[in-house]
Amino acid sequence: MEQPKVKFPFIKLDFIEKQPLDMIQTSEQLKNKLCKRRTVRSFSDKHVDKKIIENCLLAASSAPSGANKQPYQFVVISNPALKEKIKFAAEKEEKLFYEKRASQTWLNDLKPFNTNDQKPYLTQAPYLIAVFAKPFDFINDKKVKYYYPIESTGLATGTLISALHLSGLATLTHTPSPLNFLNEILGQPKQYKALILLVVGYPTKDTVVPDQGRKKLFEFTKFI
Repeated sequence: MEQPKVKFPFIKLDFIEKQPLDMIQTSEQLKNKLCKRRTVRSFSDKHVDKKIIENCLLAASSAPSGANKQPYQFVVISNPALKEKIKFAAEKEEKLFYEKRASQTWLNDLKPFNTNDQKPYLTQAPYLIAVFAKPFDFINDKKVKYYYPIESTGLATGTLISALHLSGLATLTHTPSPLNFLNEILGQPKQYKALILLVVGYPTKDTVVPDQGRKKLFEFTKFI
């Protein structure tokens, strides 16, 4: 017979109500800082203190998740040999993407970004973070299902990217499809779904990014 679930103790919410003007000012500052975040494709090999990565991952774990199960795993890679293996496998998938898998419309949309199947940043950046969603696990030989694994992982990853940016680091969300090679290279269980390979580090001094804006608020938001 299955044991009844133990109720969690409840604690008082740590919440400090701010004055409206302070809230507007804070939201304005955050907006300005986060709107400066850009995806970069040229990374320096400059050392990044591991503590920064750890703090940002802990911040990511604060994101909401189904029943607070945090159904994800982040694998942080700094080992040069592993990065080389990942680069080789990723470029193989990217070559197939550019030559066979992508539609002409997709390729046309990518042209302004000057992207191709070569991904040197995968070995140049000090850290890669492989992001896995966990639909289920086996604990003591028993299958344990998680709730909303994709959504929960997406929320945590968004928080992670924001935390890394606000900490002073650059990122790139690398998403070749399929990403199954990460499971094999990193020794991850087959049921874990690789979603993103996040490249993390400092941009090179000569880094440039496309001169493009974002959609206006009214273009992606509806107040009713």
